[in-house]
Amino acid sequence: MDAKWYINQNRHGIISFINMEIALLKAPVNSIKQFYRTFEKFIPVLSFLGGFVWDSITLTRIDRMSDNLILLGYIVLLGFSIMMVNLVENNIINKPFILRFSDWYPLGIQFLLGGLFSSYVVFYFQSASVTKNWLFLVILIVLLFANEILEKRLTNIYLQFILYFLVIYSFLIFFIPVLFKIMNRFIFFFSGFLSLGLIAEYLYFFYRKLLLLSKPQLVRIGSLILALFMMINLFYFLNWIPPVSLSLKFGGIFHHVERLDSDYVLSYENPPWYKFWKKSENPFHYVSRDSVYCFTAVFAPVKLTKEINHVWQQLDIKANR
Repeated sequence: MDAKWYINQNRHGIISFINMEIALLKAPVNSIKQFYRTFEKFIPVLSFLGGFVWDSITLTRIDRMSDNLILLGYIVLLGFSIMMVNLVENNIINKPFILRFSDWYPLGIQFLLGGLFSSYVVFYFQSASVTKNWLFLVILIVLLFANEILEKRLTNIYLQFILYFLVIYSFLIFFIPVLFKIMNRFIFFFSGFLSLGLIAEYLYFFYRKLLLLSKPQLVRIGSLILALFMMINLFYFLNWIPPVSLSLKFGGIFHHVERLDSDYVLSYENPPWYKFWKKSENPFHYVSRDSVYCFTAVFAPVKLTKEINHVWQQLDIKANR
């Protein structure tokens, strides 16, 4: 009697110990969920700042392969996050461990989109001309800020695929020139059709393998992506897309420019002390027989060759009176 009672007590003790261990494992997850619900309204701002801080730490220059691999990793993770959101939304996944973090999957999409768009804004801004390329840059900036208030909308499959195609296309039209060291129309079109091919494979995977898309949805998403593709190509022919592989690092007007070995000596009038930031002459004080030099320093990826033209313009004072 005593021995049997002792064994039963041990069994109950083991069961109680296991239940306690399970409760301890669940506690951190429940705490995270409670923290998320408490500070949910601040999460988009933190995500926005986190994406910018992370980019400033990890990204350095456009032709560095490690930086491009980071962006490529973002794109791959974004595709995985979109898939997970739709699997959960359509009740295809029923594993408790995966469902436990379902609230975080749209936030993951938001963080990755924020990281990609913030990187693109930095890269495209460095190459953009305010007079020509402002529209495409403005679109990227609007998408960057809109991403911070679209968390609930990011579960919409149409918006997911449109944004996913845009981030793939925006990446390839500067990564392919860096990869092949060439910038021309053929490379741009190759980047576009490669983007279409990749998104088509992704759509096929959703439609045939995961059964997450109906045929009408497939047609509508395909039509929207083709319309976006045509719009970007129109921007290209109108010169509204910055040559992002190139960027103007410095430029100005000088009285004299001289090359000494690998350095340049630039001559200009000393600005007043309170204009300490001025490194060129603007306005230029011209005197008779003076020479006017325009100096620009353009960043280009290693071994990339591209002809650069400087366009001089003269103000017609009489016409502007």
